[in-house]
Amino acid sequence: MKTLMTLTLTGLLGTAVAAPLPLIPLPLKVDPGEGAFQFSAETVIRYEADYVSEAKLLAEDLTKLTGTRPKLVVAGLKFSAPSEIYLGSSHNDELSASGYELKVRPDDLVIRGKDAAGVYYGTRTLLQLLPAGKLAGISARIPAVTISDGPRFGWRGMMLDVGRHFQTVADVKRLIDWMAFHKLNVFHWHLTEDQGWRIEIKKYPKLTEVGSFRAASPPYGNRKGQDGVRYGGFYTQAEIKDVVAFAAERHITIVPEIEMPGHAAAAIAAYPELGNSDVAGYAPQVMTSWGVHPYTFAPKEETFHFLEDVLGEVCELFPSQFIHIGGDEAPKTQWKQSPGAQEVMQREGLKSEEELQSYFVRRIGKFLASKNRRLIGWDEIQEGGLPQTATMMVWRDVKWGKHALALGNDIVMATNSHLYFDHYQYPAAQELAKGKEYEAIGGLLPLEKVYAYDPAFVAENPAQAKQVLGTQAQLWTEYIQDMKKVEYMAFPRIAAFAEVAWTPPDLKNYENFRLRLEGVMEHYDAGKVNYPKPVPLTKP
Repeated sequence: MKTLMTLTLTGLLGTAVAAPLPLIPLPLKVDPGEGAFQFSAETVIRYEADYVSEAKLLAEDLTKLTGTRPKLVVAGLKFSAPSEIYLGSSHNDELSASGYELKVRPDDLVIRGKDAAGVYYGTRTLLQLLPAGKLAGISARIPAVTISDGPRFGWRGMMLDVGRHFQTVADVKRLIDWMAFHKLNVFHWHLTEDQGWRIEIKKYPKLTEVGSFRAASPPYGNRKGQDGVRYGGFYTQAEIKDVVAFAAERHITIVPEIEMPGHAAAAIAAYPELGNSDVAGYAPQVMTSWGVHPYTFAPKEETFHFLEDVLGEVCELFPSQFIHIGGDEAPKTQWKQSPGAQEVMQREGLKSEEELQSYFVRRIGKFLASKNRRLIGWDEIQEGGLPQTATMMVWRDVKWGKHALALGNDIVMATNSHLYFDHYQYPAAQELAKGKEYEAIGGLLPLEKVYAYDPAFVAENPAQAKQVLGTQAQLWTEYIQDMKKVEYMAFPRIAAFAEVAWTPPDLKNYENFRLRLEGVMEHYDAGKVNYPKPVPLTKP
């Protein structure tokens, strides 16, 4: 298999250069052929009617490459062209959902998918085979090859926290586009935090009028300091719909996260009656410092009514099967001090505040089920008992993943040991020597460690392996102020993660991955991605 990845690509000027095919993630099967397909600005895209969206997106990408928009021709229509790319359905029973076949021959280039997602992923593989940047009218030869491919996991996700630092719609779309380039298919949008509420809710305008702005933020290099600058932003519902549609075209599902019962200070600052207002010193505000804060939603009927209203609007905006409710780092201090919370515990026969959190989660899960949605939350949702229908996102000790699997719950592996991209890629001293703006939260997560991860290691038998829905990388943004820094932290680790999520472990090889990454980084350079280039494989 690994020798098949060292086919010959032909450069822009027709000079053959031996190099591994720059494909990430690594396909399941690659068989070399004879000759090459001649691609040029005159190459047309012929498509079966079900794949018009995929054809249009490929046309947009090829326009950027050649400067000329390729003609789109529906299958069956007579049209003569020097060369064509064909998009159609595959009837190969061996292909999995989202699988595809890519056949490159001297006289044609055909992509057939098991479904529309498969066709789209085939076009992403094609883009990686093409030269990066612009052809400027010069044609390129793509080596003859047959690729049969499909994903290992159905959940291949990336989380972006916009609660700490807000990112524009344009920047979010840019990240989604690069996710699609790497065949990732879930964008987990962390929309609410102690430091900012980022989604317009029509019924509760104060959530954005008050909750989306904070008075100050800690600057880079001074974690306990305050810059005194008012900071904020939010997405209108129209903008949300636009991003959801943009992602859906690229076969990416957006899973929204509305944090509860903790990380809720911004919402409680907007509507103080939703918090534990019966505790001493109660003075909620949109937080101006990082870390865990004590303000949690009060477990009273008024709060549940509010959250159901909010989630009702969220469900209208996001067609995702899953709705993320957070559930992490919810301090129990205020619940212990609150007569109202204690009364609920007594009424419901709850023995601890941890059981009160599970009561809270079960109620929200029941509401989401009434909307035909599934609740997913961070692994703290098991404290006090894991609801039977909940899906757990494992971020701490993997023992919680094993615990959930043993109970029969589905999980998504998002562990901070290998998948927290807010950690340093290189030693902290080395990064901080470049400037205080290179500060990260801590930890060290080099490219090779990301690549070594196997999300299914928690499963003890085949049945449990099926409960591992997939895996996800996290971008928490306390120390990531803008998209330039997002890219610096995400790339090139996103490539290693993509292969973790897509490619079976027995086909993975880090040295081979690094060779292929050299070609993929040319696409990063052409796209002006801000990223740290890995240390060369060999010293000059």
